[in-house]
Amino acid sequence: MKQKVITAIIIGFITTGLISFTLISINIGYNEKFLFKWLKSWFIAYLIVIPVILIIGPKVASLVSYWLKENE
Repeated sequence: MKQKVITAIIIGFITTGLISFTLISINIGYNEKFLFKWLKSWFIAYLIVIPVILIIGPKVASLVSYWLKENE
């Protein structure tokens, strides 16, 4: 379980950082508000994604495993 939590924290950090950076740069561009808006968006996304990864991730893994076994 510790490995799953650490993995979720790292993956969540990377993905939310990249996606929020990309979307903020597309939507508002690089101006004086960029850093604040990016960090705020990143923080909110990170708070949402960690529980999602930990709760929904295992269910998705089970579903994919089921699909792959069914197709063999």
